[in-house]
Amino acid sequence: MGVFEMVGTVVRSVFRKPATLMYPVKTAKITPLSRGHVVIDVSRCISCRICQKKCPSQAIWVEPKEKTWQINRLRCNVCNSCVETCPVKCLTMDTHYIPSVTVRPGAELFHITYVKPPKPEITAESKD
Repeated sequence: MGVFEMVGTVVRSVFRKPATLMYPVKTAKITPLSRGHVVIDVSRCISCRICQKKCPSQAIWVEPKEKTWQINRLRCNVCNSCVETCPVKCLTMDTHYIPSVTVRPGAELFHITYVKPPKPEITAESKD
């Protein structure tokens, strides 16, 4: 009886329209909860490496001495854990998808431009 059920399923699926979207011909529906790709604001990054430690696929590398932040888009599974753990909220999740891998390289390198604010000077008057 299993063969007849299988044949019936195959015949029904031949005459139905596809269950999946024909991307990129038909674009996907984008909602506020959609996850497209990780975006960094390099002027706010403090090179704390928490995003690197929390990334389950090890797609993020931070080099504090060289002041670089790198993400490998091929390894990133868009889980949002780096965005949630960033203490200064310099990482965000963009809802738009990025172009296919054949158009761009997998790894993107960013140079951090954050400048640590100077410590306030302590004077004799402020100690009082």
